Amino acid sequence: MKSRTILRSSLVLAIILLIMSFIKLPFYITQPGMASELEPIIKVENGFDDEEGSFSLTTVRFGRANPLTYMWAKLNEFYYIHPLEEIKREDESDKEYMNRQLHMMEVSQESAISVAYQKANKKIDYTFHGIYVDGVIKNMPASSKLKVGDRIYKVDSLEFQTAEEFIDYVAKKKEGEEVTITYERDGKQDKTNITLASFPDQPEKIGLGISLVTDRQMDVEPKIELQTEEIGGPSAGLMMSLEIFNQLTEGDLTKGYKIAGTGTINAEGEVGPIGGISQKIVAADKEGMDIFFAPNEQGVPTSNYNEAIETGKKIGTEMKIIPVDTFDEAIKYLNDLQGKNF
Repeated sequence: MKSRTILRSSLVLAIILLIMSFIKLPFYITQPGMASELEPIIKVENGFDDEEGSFSLTTVRFGRANPLTYMWAKLNEFYYIHPLEEIKREDESDKEYMNRQLHMMEVSQESAISVAYQKANKKIDYTFHGIYVDGVIKNMPASSKLKVGDRIYKVDSLEFQTAEEFIDYVAKKKEGEEVTITYERDGKQDKTNITLASFPDQPEKIGLGISLVTDRQMDVEPKIELQTEEIGGPSAGLMMSLEIFNQLTEGDLTKGYKIAGTGTINAEGEVGPIGGISQKIVAADKEGMDIFFAPNEQGVPTSNYNEAIETGKKIGTEMKIIPVDTFDEAIKYLNDLQGKNF
């Protein structure tokens, strides 16, 4: 009888826990992810790929909170709880959010390739593929016509190669005027007419209600292949540029060390801040990294680097945390680095 009672209680508890796991709360939970080596996913044709150490990007895991994960996050120091609006834009679907994150990774890849190839004195050309819709504003004319992920090819039969050209053209229009947009969605082209209107919070400003970025293909020699389809966001830019540069040039910048890091990178080689730096330090430490590059943000007190240092002290890491503002600073550090003694 007692065993039956225990069995029933266990079954009821399991059902309750299962039900709780399907209840979505208006929060996201982020936690330390992992350090992923870049050499297996970045391949430069006929490149130098005999690294003794490694370059790795670092990630943060995140997911929609349920009552169980919410309680678990409350009990763990490096699990953070975020209101929905901190992660996703207003009225942005999960698919739109993921599309935006994946496109940010594409832009980050382009900047990383550009910086690495320029520094290695290699050839770069560009082929333009329209303008990418990065965001759609609620209650503006485009909100019922366009979606995040659409690629605009023509406006009123005019072809533009940059988002800036599109914005300049539309800015000359007046409220109530109509433009014809030719766009691609899910591999299919279509057209739609959109009437310009004033922005609710900026009545003096006229537009369609979309944010845009230029979508272009970079053609380089030697060719490069990146398998990052499942990685979103721009934070791997710096580390990708270092891995690409290392494969383009003779010698081994890793010098036997396991090197991780984070930070956006632009076409000028400037390193920018990211979110979740503490969680990335924890992830890199667990993976046994020797060195971690952190965005310095020109030394401001609230920089990623200073937060990384504080986290490193909390967890007692032996990993060296290095501040960087530019790609060149990271390269100089690695060039000056003594080889690891095995």
